[in-house]
Amino acid sequence: MGSRARDFAAPLYLLACLVLGGSAQGIWANMILQLAGLGLIAWAAIVPADSERRRGYALLFGIALFALAVGAAQLIPLPPAVWSQLGPRQVIADGYRVLGVALPWQPLSVAPYDSLSSLLSLIPPLGMLAAVLRLGCRPPLLAIALLVGTFAGILLGALQVSSPDPQASPWYLYAETNFGLATGFFANANHMADLLVVTLPFLAALLANAHGTGASVQRYSALVALVAAATLVIAVGIALNGSLAAYGLAVPVLLASAAIALSGRSALGRWLAPLAAILFIGAVGWLATTPLSSSASLRSNAQESVQSRTEILTTSLQATQAFMPFGSGIGTFPRVYGLFEDHDRLDPNTYVNHAHNDYVEIALETGVPGLIVLVLFVIWWVRVAWRAWAGADAEPFARAAAIASAAILLHSLVDFPLRTAAIGACFAVSLGLLLWRRPSPGPDKSHLWPTRHVVID
Repeated sequence: MGSRARDFAAPLYLLACLVLGGSAQGIWANMILQLAGLGLIAWAAIVPADSERRRGYALLFGIALFALAVGAAQLIPLPPAVWSQLGPRQVIADGYRVLGVALPWQPLSVAPYDSLSSLLSLIPPLGMLAAVLRLGCRPPLLAIALLVGTFAGILLGALQVSSPDPQASPWYLYAETNFGLATGFFANANHMADLLVVTLPFLAALLANAHGTGASVQRYSALVALVAAATLVIAVGIALNGSLAAYGLAVPVLLASAAIALSGRSALGRWLAPLAAILFIGAVGWLATTPLSSSASLRSNAQESVQSRTEILTTSLQATQAFMPFGSGIGTFPRVYGLFEDHDRLDPNTYVNHAHNDYVEIALETGVPGLIVLVLFVIWWVRVAWRAWAGADAEPFARAAAIASAAILLHSLVDFPLRTAAIGACFAVSLGLLLWRRPSPGPDKSHLWPTRHVVID
């Protein structure tokens, strides 16, 4: 019973994250996920793990702990003589002086409560990662949970776009969302697009896994038909979603997924993966030139310059430079960005809450320490992703995880998908499966079995 509970812990939590974790607007839903995530982390901490598996994920957990330490250090109070001299914090000190209030001890974060909230938002992906790596998992079950969540989101999206008046539709779950588009369980159509896209390689992995485990011809043929039907449903979901991110990322992901399905059976499979990598780069470059009108982070459809990716990036880089080397504090971007905007061109109906480049936002909020964590993680990811594809006998789910995580990381250059618990959980699953290896069969003990003696009269 205990083993079965461990097998289903990660898939069930993934499904919960997909349904409840589509936006930071869902305060109570995210709180439930965080509490459940803490339970998973505690459970994973008391489960014994063999030394070989521990060595496999020790470096990843070390990087995660480093990242948590960077965030926690930003909440340590500092004396006024220190914090008031760090970057634009002098403006905060001047405010205290105008009010005639003595300068208090303050942390590095300019908005400590926002930073604490952002630290808590890391619990679902960390809980998901702990469940996959420490509690153990069956990759097909994780893939099925991902498919169930995706199909439920597509169904909800179909109901959303079929509403005659999207603004009054009860099917949209959040007050600030992309009305008129199929957002599913998300507030932002681009994040639903990420879910649709990352599901595709796991469909291919299910197919390749069935072929590799010697499934019968009838069973394999039935699975091919099911995968083809599921792919068609996802294609319909992409069309309903209407996000440029879905269109841009779907083609390279489909090619890379085909490489998984054809691995070891066709020479074409060896060429699809490099081609997909080139198209990934081209897709991100194309998305970087597209407007932000479909983004839920902007509360207006007006074509003001503040909606330009270039202007948002330029302003974010100015803020990043000003707050170096320690950053403004995680989760403080919305408060800091307004200090550097051109106030003569502001629209009161427009609000920018993310940099639309998660790497720049990390640099702004965490400074040099955060960039060190980011570099260490990217080096780790490149190494394990390369290993997933370099070996001829690599696991199909590890290859699917490499594709899914690559799509999310590249999309983060022009968006902020990892700021939701749902995509964060998908990313954590991908990182866990990158390290997953099929358990080796135990020693043959058939000679120890009792022999049945049959007496024939």
